[in-house]
Amino acid sequence: MDISDPTIYSAIYEQHRRGVFAAAHRILGNEAQADDVVQDVFTKVWRKPASFDSKRGELGSYLRLMARSRALDLWREGQAAGRASDRLKSAVVVGASQGGERPDQIFERSEATDTVVEALRTLPENQREAVVLAYWGGLTAEEVARRAAVPLGTAKSRIRLGLSKLRDEFGESYLAHAA
Repeated sequence: MDISDPTIYSAIYEQHRRGVFAAAHRILGNEAQADDVVQDVFTKVWRKPASFDSKRGELGSYLRLMARSRALDLWREGQAAGRASDRLKSAVVVGASQGGERPDQIFERSEATDTVVEALRTLPENQREAVVLAYWGGLTAEEVARRAAVPLGTAKSRIRLGLSKLRDEFGESYLAHAA
């Protein structure tokens, strides 16, 4: 079977798209994301038809496995983004369980956090998202790139530019203290 033949590819798509969608939807619980996974899977098969080896198993199983893998990647990215958001929210909370701190220390930390949050709001949206995901969310530049659907170099540039603007405004030591 020659997957690179448009007629055969179309038949394969019609035969397996529902199964691929179902595999992705079970993990993601979101139709739009599951549709994206279907597109990703079939695009990969179209671009690299030789990646499927019929000696290793059935095409439908291979496609559903690819969908499951991609859906898990998207789900993990969503979890990491949620953690980034939670970290940013907790950074804004004033006096969050710093038991031995004096009131003046709590106030200073609270002001520093407010200042950093305000500075983040001055960044362009794409840089702010990249910085928050990388700095507070713990995502790598590659994960930030996948989440934003941009090339790796673009994600790295956004992180670097965002941090550079914050450093220019506050200085390196101030940011380390506020985080």
